[in-house]
Amino acid sequence: MKNKLLSIAITLCMTLTFTTSLLAQDTSKWGLPDGAIARLGKGDINEIRYSPDGTKLAVASSIGVWIYDAKTGAELNLLTGHKKDVMCVSFSPDGSTLASGSIDTTIRLWDANTGKHLLTLWRHGWGVISVSFSPDGSTLASGSIDNTVCLWHVDTGRFLRRLYGHAKNVRSVSFSPDGILLASGSNDKTIQLWDVNTGKQLRILKGHTQSVVSVSFSPDGSTLASGSWEGIIRLWDVNTGQQLRTLEGHKGQIYSVSISADGNLLTSCGNYGTIRVWNVNTGEHLRTLEGFTGWVKSLSFSPDKSILASGGADGTIRIWNANSGDHIRTIEGHTDRVWSVSFSPDGETLASGSGNLDNTIHLWNVSTGDHLRQLKGHTGLVWSVSFSPDGNTLASGASEHMESNVHLWNANTGEHLHTLKGHEYSIYSVSFSPDGSILASGCFDDTVRLWHVKSGTHLRTLTAEESYNFYSVSFSADGSTIAGGNSLSSIPIWDVTTGKHLRSLEGHRGDINSVSFSVDGSILASGSGDGTIRIWNANTGKHLRTLEGHKGDVLCVSFSPDGSTIVSSGEDMTIRIWNANTGEAILTFMGHTSWVRSVAFSPDGSTIASGSEDCSVILWKYLLD
Repeated sequence: MKNKLLSIAITLCMTLTFTTSLLAQDTSKWGLPDGAIARLGKGDINEIRYSPDGTKLAVASSIGVWIYDAKTGAELNLLTGHKKDVMCVSFSPDGSTLASGSIDTTIRLWDANTGKHLLTLWRHGWGVISVSFSPDGSTLASGSIDNTVCLWHVDTGRFLRRLYGHAKNVRSVSFSPDGILLASGSNDKTIQLWDVNTGKQLRILKGHTQSVVSVSFSPDGSTLASGSWEGIIRLWDVNTGQQLRTLEGHKGQIYSVSISADGNLLTSCGNYGTIRVWNVNTGEHLRTLEGFTGWVKSLSFSPDKSILASGGADGTIRIWNANSGDHIRTIEGHTDRVWSVSFSPDGETLASGSGNLDNTIHLWNVSTGDHLRQLKGHTGLVWSVSFSPDGNTLASGASEHMESNVHLWNANTGEHLHTLKGHEYSIYSVSFSPDGSILASGCFDDTVRLWHVKSGTHLRTLTAEESYNFYSVSFSADGSTIAGGNSLSSIPIWDVTTGKHLRSLEGHRGDINSVSFSVDGSILASGSGDGTIRIWNANTGKHLRTLEGHKGDVLCVSFSPDGSTIVSSGEDMTIRIWNANTGEAILTFMGHTSWVRSVAFSPDGSTIASGSEDCSVILWKYLLD
């Protein structure tokens, strides 16, 4: 039977609720990777910027650059082409050009009106995390993880010079209003001032005790504001380098500072979900804007200083009246990282687990992509989700702050059923037995625990001499045995009824990130940190073959329902399809922009779901003919 991957993909990100005016828009077909026909969702927010005329907002995200109508919140465009997260954006002063910098080490220049890609600038050795245009629009500055600042000629893309001086990542770059000076803030705790024409370092501003992540000049160029992870904003006299005052009040790290166009207001945001507004001249704290869950990553004033846009790690863009602090609107749809995916037995519903910040489970209608409900209760990132064989129960395992718990939910209503307590550290994997009566959970406390699903009681704890940090657990087809993948490069096999350790499969040279039994229980597949997939005879433990092709850790493996095909995913951002009987590589799909943590076949084998750290889930239609 010949296998073919149909060129269809649907990307689901965690929240599909936009403002009312956006519901009629079909943005799912914008900026798609090869082979995809639709995308629902918008990725993670890294930076937000107003256009000079105040009509547009540009948002740097994990899947591209979103362009919004600043007044209505409607999506106008999605600019794609970067291979990894877009970390920063900047409009040229006349608003005609947009620059974007990415972890893929490139800067892209776009026509801001049409979205057409103009130029790609590639000179940094590591990811680009800050970009800024000079006041006349002729020069672009970029800061990088390679500890340098680069200057570029905008019209031609010609590289002008590299500025050396920082000892760590350059997190922020900003031109003075007259274009003569450039300020750069770095993880080395300093701000450096440069002569733009000569590239000469003029002075170093010292005083911060942690990374300087944002710098902003006052409109007259006399004052520089800097925000740091120490939670303090410092104001400096640009001419002398003397510190003028400090603004204190944030409870944690500061991520962005911005001075308004008239120079009177300064805004700052940080990792406790608040925005603070200050009087620049006096240092007085005027008001605090609240409403975010988690970090507030980026701030941008409208050109007339009346509106403030903020991007949060909770996936929302919030628009505020800068003078009164009133909340005007929220644009939703950007999300957190996806760690796990699981199909319901009837294939109609998909569950996805996420975190670092929202730590929630989302349920989706597979056919329409509609978001069904959100399950909240975990206080740490949700590593694993799994449906029971009858589809009525959903299990989830997470990494909690104090203790890690397994939660059981009613998959139809979202009602929380049980909290299974006992594990001490992160729970990386949950798996139901074939009859649905037992749940297995694999944990970083070196154990696999078995639970009675109906009552939520603990049945037994499985350990082996070589047990350590379990990443994955899988029941055999008859439910008599269970396999565990751990960080000691071996796979223990246990008898489920007695808890007896039967054997261990040896051969991998890295962590076992994923294990999966075939439907008939005869074959076991394992994916490892050594970059390989190994196929084993599940009854004898004999190694049958090794599948090679991933460039980096294999993070997940899963069999098709008929056992003929294996799907795998990894750090190389690819999804790979293999013939389970021969080991032949059939297809490779590329579309995610970060590690693909989880893959799963639908029950009828026609669809593959992949969940990624780029904050998206993609559904691929898989045809058998």
